[in-house]
Amino acid sequence: MNIRKAFLLKAVPAACALFAAGTIFAADRADLMGYVPGAEVMKVDVTDGRIDTISGIIYSQIKSQRSIRQLRMTVMTPRTKARKPAVVYFPGGGFTSADHEKFIEMRHALARAGFVVAAAEYRTVPVKFPALVEDGKAAVRYLRAHADEYGIDPERIGVIGDSAGGYLVQMLGATNGEKAFDKGDFTNVSSDVQAVCTIYGISDLTSIGEGLDPAQAKVHASPAVTEALLVHGPAFGKSPGGSILSDREKAMNASSLGHIDGSEPPFLIMHGSGDRLVSPMQSAHLAQALRKAGTDVEYVLVEGAGHGDLPWFQKPVIERVVKFFEKRLGSPAKDAAEGNNL
Repeated sequence: MNIRKAFLLKAVPAACALFAAGTIFAADRADLMGYVPGAEVMKVDVTDGRIDTISGIIYSQIKSQRSIRQLRMTVMTPRTKARKPAVVYFPGGGFTSADHEKFIEMRHALARAGFVVAAAEYRTVPVKFPALVEDGKAAVRYLRAHADEYGIDPERIGVIGDSAGGYLVQMLGATNGEKAFDKGDFTNVSSDVQAVCTIYGISDLTSIGEGLDPAQAKVHASPAVTEALLVHGPAFGKSPGGSILSDREKAMNASSLGHIDGSEPPFLIMHGSGDRLVSPMQSAHLAQALRKAGTDVEYVLVEGAGHGDLPWFQKPVIERVVKFFEKRLGSPAKDAAEGNNL
């Protein structure tokens, strides 16, 4: 191979890569203000808009005799003039934490697709059920009441959650139309949701360890396990606490499977076949119950995925969720004209 041919074989692909990236070396672009010899000139096609983010929003204040608990929310809003569907993310945390700023990969993808994306914290153990469900509904009502401010179409609000957050969004969907959990502000607007995505969530608090290692099943029978504390609270004063198995009626009232009546919105249920923290049977039973009630259900079992591990942060999973919300809430309008909703 001669020297000239060898040079071309190396130089041509490099030049193509450079052009593909939108950058060219300009021999002479003196027509551009700021140009000097040797400058690179980049031409950029505008395909993506901007996303405004506001954090520290107080969406609910829980008042007690000597204190006020403020619940926070972060909202990401694509900067377009169009009314947009919204998706609210509720984080997992074993019922003991609700760090709402996580799962940014999923939230950013939804915002890039044109959805208003909120992420909300909620009360956790030792605060008992139904506090977290009341908080979830309060977050939905807050966004609906402030739809004009954030550019939201109030008729198109969906929810997504993982693990304990999955439990919460299942409860929100399963209690559409129920008013018992609507507490706090903006009760003049609906807390109903139009789509639910639950990721390795919990549908029956009495059987989280179903089919798993016997040692884990034993843990779930303990009065100290978090689902027992969620429903019964700790042993304190005259209250003895109790195992989640000690009062099935109470446990099922706190489980989405105890509320399914056919009024639920469309569900996307995702679980990993390798989950050894929350049994995949939780999602299997939920899918079966919803289908029996006539609800539109999409059930995706992710082969080999565990609980909160890396498969859940990969493109195929994230794209599946985005497509679900586009299908169920409508594709957000790609209005080229910018409009600031904040």
